[in-house]
Amino acid sequence: MKRLMDVTLSLAALLLLAPLLLLVCVSVVLDGGFPVFFRQARVGQNARTFSMYKFRSMVKNAAAVGPYYTLANDARITPLGRFLRRSSIDELPQLINVFLGDMSLVGPRPHVPTERSLYTGAEWTARCSVQPGITGLAQTSGRSSLTFEQQRAFDLAYVQQHSIWRDIRILWQTVCQLRGRHAN
Repeated sequence: MKRLMDVTLSLAALLLLAPLLLLVCVSVVLDGGFPVFFRQARVGQNARTFSMYKFRSMVKNAAAVGPYYTLANDARITPLGRFLRRSSIDELPQLINVFLGDMSLVGPRPHVPTERSLYTGAEWTARCSVQPGITGLAQTSGRSSLTFEQQRAFDLAYVQQHSIWRDIRILWQTVCQLRGRHAN
């Protein structure tokens, strides 16, 4: 049931958002050239590594210019990139990851492989027992204002209590939060 929901909603969203996606692609190229997408190795279900996609929001070769992680007011983020991040439009290419089966619409956000060391063996096994998601319990409970420990607790709580109804509620809360952010 969850996979059917993921495929149906991700395909519908990709089709509905196609004009916006094309506009963002052109804007990224005009803002700083190619590549349009940022691709990064992430850990998915059963600890399988996959490539997660985002619209590029930083200067080209950002990793060579600064730290691996992104700082709050990182100078490597382009003006367009700030808008894409603030509006979460940079995340829309992950709908392709959902459609392909690497991710789900709802689940813990996928980690980079090096973050495995931040979990106990049992926590990591539990976390990798479900597909990672574009949005999840941590995102609707505070998003980036949460500490890593709080995010981890929300992710593990989701793993223990996930259901199709909870996923629908999380999707609804995500849409409401995005609408609220755009109204401000």
